[in-house]
Amino acid sequence: MKDGTVLFLKGVTVFIGIVVAICCIWSLPNLAREAAELNPEFAHLRIPVLAGIYMTAVPFYFALYQAFHLLMLIEKEYAFSEWAVKTLGNIKVCAGAIIGLYALGMAGLFTLNALHPGIALIGGGIMFTTLVIFFFAAVLQGLLSSALKIKSENDLTV
Repeated sequence: MKDGTVLFLKGVTVFIGIVVAICCIWSLPNLAREAAELNPEFAHLRIPVLAGIYMTAVPFYFALYQAFHLLMLIEKEYAFSEWAVKTLGNIKVCAGAIIGLYALGMAGLFTLNALHPGIALIGGGIMFTTLVIFFFAAVLQGLLSSALKIKSENDLTV
């Protein structure tokens, strides 16, 4: 693809990574500190909640790397390859890990009676968005796998 679309998407992928890194480094610790000051009864949860959020950053960045890798495959015209199928599978696994980590964290906060409705809404929104990505990657992986199977059958018949 020489029209610049892939380059634009690669730029967006890098931009998303930078924005999330900035949030993780500067915004989240300040928000956690302010929340602990406003709610001293939940101040002991500041570090565990931050650790849980940082744990979800690991699969997020791996999925972002996989998306960048997929864009490189598309750019080199290897979109219909086993590598692309594997990359989509990795993105799917990362999305599942993020959903699982958020579900565990929210369940833990709920059992401690510390799940604020605003936090529940944000966590639910993140989980829903990640679920959409999970299913989208699963559908694309299935379609790409089927296309590769049909392509290999056609190559054998010719």
